[in-house]
Amino acid sequence: MLHSPIDRIASATPPAIAARVRGLSDRAIAWLFVAPSIVLLLAINIFPLIWTVRLSFTNFRVNRPNEPIQFVGFRNYINILTDSDIWQSMQATAHFLIWTIVLQVLIGFSLAYLINKKFRGNDLWTTIIVLPMMLSPAVVGNFWTFLYQPQIGLFNYVVGFLIGSDPSSFSMIASTSLAPWAIVIVDTWMWTPFVMLICLAGLRSIPNSIYEAAECDRASKWRQFWTITIPMVLPFLMLAVLFRGIENFKMFDLVVQLTGGGPGSITELTSINLKRAAFEQWRTGYASAYAVILFVTVFGLASIYVKALNKVKQR
Repeated sequence: MLHSPIDRIASATPPAIAARVRGLSDRAIAWLFVAPSIVLLLAINIFPLIWTVRLSFTNFRVNRPNEPIQFVGFRNYINILTDSDIWQSMQATAHFLIWTIVLQVLIGFSLAYLINKKFRGNDLWTTIIVLPMMLSPAVVGNFWTFLYQPQIGLFNYVVGFLIGSDPSSFSMIASTSLAPWAIVIVDTWMWTPFVMLICLAGLRSIPNSIYEAAECDRASKWRQFWTITIPMVLPFLMLAVLFRGIENFKMFDLVVQLTGGGPGSITELTSINLKRAAFEQWRTGYASAYAVILFVTVFGLASIYVKALNKVKQR
């Protein structure tokens, strides 16, 4: 008598198919299960990438589907690489990328190092620090927009109290000199806990026996920090930099909520510039070439960085 669903399925399988399945190797069965995922991956990722590359060599506009598509060669790529506005957005992206990574690594590692020292309320403080990372970027953007308001914003009152000036005398998101730092501060506040967690995992993976051996050799705490802690946590730090670098290169929603790319175009990152070219100016071929350039840039830099990370891990 058949009781389990597997027994019922086996009994319902035609003998010819059952014999064929029994003759498959473990490798063939593994590919049989993986094949649907591979097909889905090709349909969702690879095909759009190939289609984008194809469109990047044309003058196609998605809002004019009836116009004939003309092949323009590398004209889109040349126009992008010689456009001063594009290089300005690249510069804004580089400023945002470098400073957020530097601040998040320094603050995140410092917090992880402190939390790794067992003290009363350790778990509570860890939970409190991690809270910003759990929020949506759109919510964080709206929240900090109110904090940055010159008249009612708490941020201006705190800064004004510390430097002894009128809180309404400056505006973080309306000033061309302060707006880039406004988005750096918000992204650092939101994603430093992520770096902290990765660094904390690295710190807690170091065996205590190594520190005990160093103490037997009369190594000072400072020497233990530079010769044991930093080298063994370095792969985790580099991994955090890789994750945050890729995410911040394509940052969009947080900046749109805070500044919208303004004032002017001082905080217009490449992602915002690409969105405007594709969905406001409807230059689909041009935007496709722009997207290909960004993809190649990120992929190339990430590949070089991963090789360096692997060398560090093998030491």
